[in-house]
Amino acid sequence: MKFEITPSVHWVGKIDWELRKFHGEEYSTHRGSSYNSYLVKDEKIALIDTVWMPFAKEFVDNLAGEIDLNKIDYVIANHAEMDHSGALPELMRRIPDKPVYCTANAVKSLKGHYHKDWNFQVVKTGDKLSLGKKELIFVEAMMLHWPDSMMTYLTGDAILFSNDAFGQHIAGEHMFNDLVVQSELFEEATKYYANILTPFSPLVTKKINEVVALNLPLNFICPSHGVIWRDNPLQIAQQYLQWAADYQENQITIIYDTMWDGTRMLAENIAKGIKQKDGKVTVKLYNISRSDINDVVTEVFKSRAILIGSPTINKGILNAMAAFLEMITGLKFKNKKAAAFGCYGWSGESVKILNDHLGRAGFELTGDGLKAMWQPGDEALAQALSFGKAFAERV
Repeated sequence: MKFEITPSVHWVGKIDWELRKFHGEEYSTHRGSSYNSYLVKDEKIALIDTVWMPFAKEFVDNLAGEIDLNKIDYVIANHAEMDHSGALPELMRRIPDKPVYCTANAVKSLKGHYHKDWNFQVVKTGDKLSLGKKELIFVEAMMLHWPDSMMTYLTGDAILFSNDAFGQHIAGEHMFNDLVVQSELFEEATKYYANILTPFSPLVTKKINEVVALNLPLNFICPSHGVIWRDNPLQIAQQYLQWAADYQENQITIIYDTMWDGTRMLAENIAKGIKQKDGKVTVKLYNISRSDINDVVTEVFKSRAILIGSPTINKGILNAMAAFLEMITGLKFKNKKAAAFGCYGWSGESVKILNDHLGRAGFELTGDGLKAMWQPGDEALAQALSFGKAFAERV
């Protein structure tokens, strides 16, 4: 599959309709994804990024059907992660002497992945590569989201090849932002930012402002996953600036796990209390052991406050909750409040453990939390209702 972006730039990547998990088993991709590779033709020809390794031979064979591989003058590796560089070994096996342009950190990563010493050409921000009438300008984007990441700008066509930034995991026959369902596009873009780029928000703001300050014309933003932004391409950059500014909506999310429904009962009554106190706030509840963890992370990203609940088991918490807390600790959310709750039978450590996790994850605790012994009765459920009301007041 190939399609034209401009007369001199073509998409030559791979649509992965079957993908449902990414980054190992860490990230859910309900709508599949794409691995976007771009062929730029001028007096010189450049290939920007490749595809994931399982599709390497298919990709290179298809590329060879479009162009004599020996006519490719430059290979650009914006990022060394294997979903973008996975076809490089197969490609470079066929054109071993062609230069590979990338950052110094990418050289380390690519050598670490593939143990090959290709003809690496190290570039840094502001470096240019002439294609004839047009130039490629390189912009380092360290930690967006790897140390080796960079973007590449094509003059003339005014295209920013942004790699992971501004992407989404969507497979589709329509590859431009104005041709897809907007709610799905922004749902996936939000999820992508929340689960991958949140820890690097200060760097996102700095890099976008740096690129905007270059005052370059921009007709397209071409990411490495999902659709291409051609209709008002800067809209996604503006959205990133909002997301990077400790983003929150008028939402409170309650995440819990439960053994015999006691903690679930507390969660539901806390939600009732919140709504009785604040009828305008959006309240969402998720049983973390029965919910997609990345979808729940996205709801946390959107929330101004969260509540976390687990019963005590073996002086600890349930394992699905432990995994979730580990994930949100790494994401380093800012400017969000939180509280904990849970049932117990004997020792009752879960709420303290939850509080400790929330504190380490950067959430502002609103109090000591709520504990209920055994299965909640009328009194405990009334306390949960009051707890919800008090929480709504504090946040």
